Amino acid sequence: QVQLVESGGGLVQAGGSLRLSCTASGNTISINAMAWYRQAPGKEREWVATINNDGLSNSDLSVKDRFAISRANAKNTVYLHMNRLKAEDTAVYFCRAYTEWDDYWGQGTQVTVSS
Repeated sequence: QVQLVESGGGLVQAGGSLRLSCTASGNTISINAMAWYRQAPGKEREWVATINNDGLSNSDLSVKDRFAISRANAKNTVYLHMNRLKAEDTAVYFCRAYTEWDDYWGQGTQVTVSS
C-alpha cells in the first residue's frame, strides 16, 4: 500500500505561482512513477504531468510552458511548480502513484486562481 498526501494549494492571483507537493509513504519502493492530475468544477479529471524513477517527465501541452514536475526521491516527494497561473487552472489537484500492480491517489489539494 502507498499513501499520498498533497499540500501547497491555496488562493493566488492570476499570473502568480504555486508549488504543490505530494509525499508518499508506505511501500514507496514499489513506485515506478508519479503524476499530477486536476479536476475543475463540473469537469472530468485530467492528466497534468508525470515523472518516473529515472527523472523522465512529460506534461500536457496546455501547461507545458508554465508547469514543471520534479521529484525528490530521497524525500519520496513529487512537486508541481506552477507559474503564470490562469483562472482556468482553478481545480483540485491530485497526486497519483503507479506501481507494477496498482495505482494510488491522494486526497487532493485545492488551487484557486483569481482573475
